Amino acid sequence: MSTYLLLLVIALMIINVFVYDNVKKSYISEKEASFLTQANILTTRALLAVEESNSELNHLLLNQMMEEMSRLINGRILVIDSSKTIIYDSYNDMRSMYLEDEQVSRALKGESSTMLYHQTKHGKTMYVAVPMIYFDKILGVVFLSVSLEEVYSRILNVRDFLILISVVTLMLITFISIFLANVISEPIKNLTAAMQSTALGKLNQRVEIGGNDEIGQLARAYNYMSTKLSQIDQQRSDFVANVSHELKTPLSSMKLLAESILLQPDTEKGIYREFLMDIDSEIDRLNEIIESLLAMVDLSEENLNLNFELTYVNYLVEKVVGVIRPLAEKKDIRILVNQWEKIQIYLDQGKVHQALINIIYNAVKYTDVGGRVIITITREGKYAVIKIMDNGIGIAAESLPYIFERFYRVDSARSRKTGGTGLGLSISKQIITLHQGIIDVESQLNVGTTFYIKLPMDNAPHS
Repeated sequence: MSTYLLLLVIALMIINVFVYDNVKKSYISEKEASFLTQANILTTRALLAVEESNSELNHLLLNQMMEEMSRLINGRILVIDSSKTIIYDSYNDMRSMYLEDEQVSRALKGESSTMLYHQTKHGKTMYVAVPMIYFDKILGVVFLSVSLEEVYSRILNVRDFLILISVVTLMLITFISIFLANVISEPIKNLTAAMQSTALGKLNQRVEIGGNDEIGQLARAYNYMSTKLSQIDQQRSDFVANVSHELKTPLSSMKLLAESILLQPDTEKGIYREFLMDIDSEIDRLNEIIESLLAMVDLSEENLNLNFELTYVNYLVEKVVGVIRPLAEKKDIRILVNQWEKIQIYLDQGKVHQALINIIYNAVKYTDVGGRVIITITREGKYAVIKIMDNGIGIAAESLPYIFERFYRVDSARSRKTGGTGLGLSISKQIITLHQGIIDVESQLNVGTTFYIKLPMDNAPHS
């Protein structure tokens, strides 16, 4: 506010100087034109005193005419002949005197002029000199001396008025600025306090600020951020609890199996083998969890580079289906791949393979025995579309907007039962997004789920 007020003061000073200077020039120019007009009128009157016989001024007649005119002129009138001798003075104290003056000399050369002077006795004064020309002959000069004190008094009044207006304006703006500053700073203080609370770990803080100005928009953005932070923190907590449980369970199983082997040295070879197979299975389970976590971290790197290769989408989908088909056959689930044309685009085979594994594996995992998973490969405009549809247990409508978020799990109990880590869909979305693609989902409880993966056809290799 202080900065703006300083700028305002500077602006007002510049405006005042500009206005004052223009008013002053306007007043002086107006008076200059007026006095020149008066001097020309006096010259015309003075020429009436010229005797035609000898083209000389009749001094007596000139004095009579000037006396009449002097009562109409608010200033001193001098009539000077060609020898620079004063032949008429309205103040009667300079007659017959010789006047050596630059303006008089210029007037005797035929040039009219005005000059401003500051006199100790009379203050601001304007001198006007106009030549008296009679048939191309310069007979003399009409010289006016007029006080400008009244004019400058008006100019000073204008200056004082400008200063008064500026001071009143500045005071009014200062008052309004202080009021507005308080109005603006109060919500900023509230927002700052809420941010400080958030920084101390108190999430889900809200700031109630109305209006649609920048502060209101900032408050709404903060409230949205605070809500998201609270949700993410809760999801992280749930994720840590879930991962801790999933890590602890195989570790506990392996420890129990190992202790059983150690405590029973005479155990048969077949039981040893069975126990070791169980330990191996639990190790695979641990590896799956760790690999999911590492994949999520890798995909978060800002400088991640994709290895684009020209790839047949059809071949890539069939390769993924070949990996998952044994699991589907165990549950008597049919996987059908519908494809009517070969689609070839640039993509990172390894990462898209991982994304497809996550989604198709989920489709099989959450589809009941005897179900089906239908994969359709088509071209829609500028996208290659992979549609993955199952008739499994589905996803609740309230969970659909969040299924791609990190740490979000639709049903933690169900995920633990099926062995999921809750990271697969988040990783898949990151991979598709890195390819400038789109992933979407439709689902209905106890009816099934359909995922749409859209990869751009014109993805060029990135250097």
